[in-house]
Amino acid sequence: MDKIYFMTDTLNDQEIDMQKVPSGINVLSILTFIGCSIGLIFSVIGFFSAKTNFEKKEDTMEKMYSAEAPAFVKAMLPSKENYDAMTTKSYENRIPILLLTVIALALCFVGALQMRKRRKQGYLLYVIGQLLPFLTSAFFIGLFSLSGMVFYFLAFFTLLFLFLYTMQRKHLVY
Repeated sequence: MDKIYFMTDTLNDQEIDMQKVPSGINVLSILTFIGCSIGLIFSVIGFFSAKTNFEKKEDTMEKMYSAEAPAFVKAMLPSKENYDAMTTKSYENRIPILLLTVIALALCFVGALQMRKRRKQGYLLYVIGQLLPFLTSAFFIGLFSLSGMVFYFLAFFTLLFLFLYTMQRKHLVY
């Protein structure tokens, strides 16, 4: 026989069904699990391709910054010096970057699991997990890594999910 646990919200004078995951947290956590899986795949690919990228950076720079490249593509690229530095530092620091990225993904994953259980600590774990990759990039690669279209794309989704999870904090009870 299934037990249904209720918790009383004394401020609003209503009972809260603790077994049922709120739909907003349910959708966000599923998307978080998918994002963590994709992030793990790209992190491992990035780790193993760092050496190749480092060895082929001259050829890549010639192709990216050539006269044939469209103007809008060039506008999205970092400067040649920044690209060179990012590629070099990414290769030199590939192990700590991978480790911290995996830790960040684990924090996001565990945080989402905790929020599905209505625990407030899950929100804090999730926020730390979302901010850690940006700090890792700034520390190991440099502040110039926090620019460009990839950064803006990741920052947009990070801020979006932080905002959406913040809106769902009202469902976290303990």
